[in-house]
Amino acid sequence: MKHGKKHRAEVAKSLPQWERKFTAYKALKKKLKLINPHSNGKRRSRSGSGSNEGNLPTEDMDFTLLLNRELDKINTFYIDKEEDYVIRFRELKIRAEKMHGNEEMLQVQKEILDFHSEMVMLLHYSVINFAGLIKIVKKHKKRTGAYSVYSSDMPRVLQQPFFSTGLLYNLIKGCEAILDRLSPPIDPYPQSDSTIEDNHI
Repeated sequence: MKHGKKHRAEVAKSLPQWERKFTAYKALKKKLKLINPHSNGKRRSRSGSGSNEGNLPTEDMDFTLLLNRELDKINTFYIDKEEDYVIRFRELKIRAEKMHGNEEMLQVQKEILDFHSEMVMLLHYSVINFAGLIKIVKKHKKRTGAYSVYSSDMPRVLQQPFFSTGLLYNLIKGCEAILDRLSPPIDPYPQSDSTIEDNHI
């Protein structure tokens, strides 16, 4: 998780108000340590379906409840941000199309760059939380055995809204496209001063 910790520190430094929105990994790890190793690893329902949710020890239920709360917290934060970004992108796109003068253009460019940076941070936020949740669920499986909440938690983590980053990625690319339109074209064959002088001889 060293790589994840580095990115988390970068996000928290740039956007300190996001610090408490990350997965409470340490709290989940503490709950996990309270579970008796393999205490429910061989339990199966009488129906033979493998579902033992109703027979989970109290400590395991506590872990599951905290995991669910963390998923809700992360999803709520991510979805709220994503909805806000859609609105902000539309507003910036309209402003970029109706600019008057270089001063206004520079201001819009700065706002788009700041907006782009914040969306990239949200992308990091998604990846960091995903990695942390996958790691803690794997630790839970290892501690409790094959027939555990892992069988239902892993698919749930993989399908969470906060990891569906397609819309966010499109918004990031949209900002880059606007910035490309606003930037002056770059001459692929710039002329040196000596070349210009030679052309005038």
